[in-house]
Amino acid sequence: MESQLDKATSITFSSPKEAIDIFNNVFSSPEASTAEKERALLSVALIAERNEDVGLLTNVFNNSREFLSSLPRAKSSKLVQTLIDRFSCIPNAQDIQLQVCIDSIEWAKGDNRIYLLQALEKKLAGMYLETKKYTQSLELIGKLLHDLKKVDDKMELVEVHLLEAKIYHALHNLAKSKAALTSARSSANSIYTPPPLQASLDLYSGILHSEEKDYKTAYSYFFETLEGLALYFVPEKALESDTSKISDFKSFLFSEDRKRLAKQLAERQQQSLIYMMLCKIMLLAPEEVPTLLSSGKTAFKFRNSPFVIAMLEVAKAQKQRSLFNFEKVLSEHRSLINGDPLVRTHLTLLYDTLLGENLLRIIEPYSTVELGHIANQINLPISVVEFKLSQMILDKKLNGILDHGKGCLIIFDESEDDKLYDYSLEIIKNMNNVVDSLYSKTSLLN
Repeated sequence: MESQLDKATSITFSSPKEAIDIFNNVFSSPEASTAEKERALLSVALIAERNEDVGLLTNVFNNSREFLSSLPRAKSSKLVQTLIDRFSCIPNAQDIQLQVCIDSIEWAKGDNRIYLLQALEKKLAGMYLETKKYTQSLELIGKLLHDLKKVDDKMELVEVHLLEAKIYHALHNLAKSKAALTSARSSANSIYTPPPLQASLDLYSGILHSEEKDYKTAYSYFFETLEGLALYFVPEKALESDTSKISDFKSFLFSEDRKRLAKQLAERQQQSLIYMMLCKIMLLAPEEVPTLLSSGKTAFKFRNSPFVIAMLEVAKAQKQRSLFNFEKVLSEHRSLINGDPLVRTHLTLLYDTLLGENLLRIIEPYSTVELGHIANQINLPISVVEFKLSQMILDKKLNGILDHGKGCLIIFDESEDDKLYDYSLEIIKNMNNVVDSLYSKTSLLN
């Protein structure tokens, strides 16, 4: 059997169909050992993932249920989670992955596999979050937290509380999101936290501080994320290896997992760098943004990333105080910026602020000014200028009125506050106190 497995492994990339047939024959053979069946099972699952064959992967999972039941619980739990994770890299496989996870939870319940059940429920809660099924996710999180607190599993508690924080953040409930993150950090303080998990905690702490507009504190958390992941070693050979020459089973089986891990860590590093650049922009220090890329090797390796280039252009436009260039950059990189909710929200907020400041600077010398003149000065359509001025008038940031008939803005002189009304109220209040005092004294005389 070993020779057949080696042959199948060697032709995995050149003749995947033939390799699958050999692996299936070994898996169904009564003469094959448990280790050989496990190797065949994982190999077919990996081929299905590489070829994005969700049907093959589903069949692998369904046909292996009996075999998984015969294995020791720790081994079978690990295999089940590995097989479910294989769906993650296949496009449009989320619904099938969701159903497979639900079926596996029912199987784990029936077989009384508590550890596997909790791991699968955590996975399912994460998938509910990705599919925006927040109610189902929170219900599952509540059950998980209750079960995990009974056994005092700190590591799992950290991950589940972090997941809870993400759900509440998606629901725009910052108070509960901060509370959940605080619980996660409290649990993490009493155990050894792996660098990727610690980086996730730091990253989300920075995100929540950004939402509260505390950009200095947020920047420090994003910096900790970037540096923490830089110290976490992932073999570079895993990224450079020629998969077409893989013949060793372990190399074949784990090369993809190493690549995936390295890719995930690199994406998180880039995300933290982008958020650091965002903090500098929001702190109105655009001149410091380019220096972030020269502060170390970790940041420098992302210098050619499209998103990083987009943020550099945003900082350049802000430094030039050019609203036209700022809007142009946002338009050119709309797909990247809109793809990240945090960046989109805060750059939109910054754009509105800059637009308001520019409009106030332009109209300052006038008592009446045409909208067309303002639009020409700021290089924006009249409709955009008119909408923003209306908003500023309603928000009482501008004391004026729009004359649509003449197409102009009429600005009123700032009137001094008349304190007579306030003084009158104060006198009446004092007189009321005097009357109350006299009434109390006459009551004592009687």
